[in-house]
Amino acid sequence: MRVVSLVPSLTETVAASAPGVLIGATDWCSHPPGLDVTRVGGTKNPDVEQILALAPDLVIANEEENREPDLAALRAAGVEVLVTEVRNVPQAFRELTRVLDACGVTARPRWLDEAERTWTSLPAPERRTTAVVPIWRRPWMVLGRDTFAGDVLTRLGVDHLYATHEDRYPRIPLDTLRAASPDVVLLPDEPYRFTADDGPEAFPGLPCVLVSGRHLTWYGPSLGEAPGVVCGALRAGRR
Repeated sequence: MRVVSLVPSLTETVAASAPGVLIGATDWCSHPPGLDVTRVGGTKNPDVEQILALAPDLVIANEEENREPDLAALRAAGVEVLVTEVRNVPQAFRELTRVLDACGVTARPRWLDEAERTWTSLPAPERRTTAVVPIWRRPWMVLGRDTFAGDVLTRLGVDHLYATHEDRYPRIPLDTLRAASPDVVLLPDEPYRFTADDGPEAFPGLPCVLVSGRHLTWYGPSLGEAPGVVCGALRAGRR
């Protein structure tokens, strides 16, 4: 089996569960560190010709992270393309199982069982927290409805204020975000790389918490660590 992954979290998933199967991944596929495969461009602009030259048996993609024209071009060239859709935590586990099955993994990985147990046995949150969750600036964009990251936060006791917005990633003026007065502004380091020096200064007077984007938005081996990492960041940010 020869697999090219166009999704960072699925790259990590396959690398952890089927060593040697991956032959290509995007430039953004940063885990596992040191992964030695051919890099095929970005998630939004993969090099289709380079992918075809690798002669993969399967390309794995995601309906949100990858563009349909690129996937259509791969299919037209005779390549099998598996496209995942992940909008919540239970769906993530179903789709991960589907991907691993397609990659020829016959024994369910231990990390997947442990991650699923972690999420099905979460304690009830001691308190609920309101949040605004920017994912981009220039223009400012935030988590809206029907997103995996939003479901992660909801299950961890965080109610993001644009969860019922008509758009999944609405553009909201900065003044409006400030006026919403959330308990916390949650700033992940991807897709936009918010840092201590780039993000918090836009929200004077509001608590800002930096959080690992991998643990907020990726569905893969990081799922098992995600509750502890995200909740730990929130606790530290509220002190």
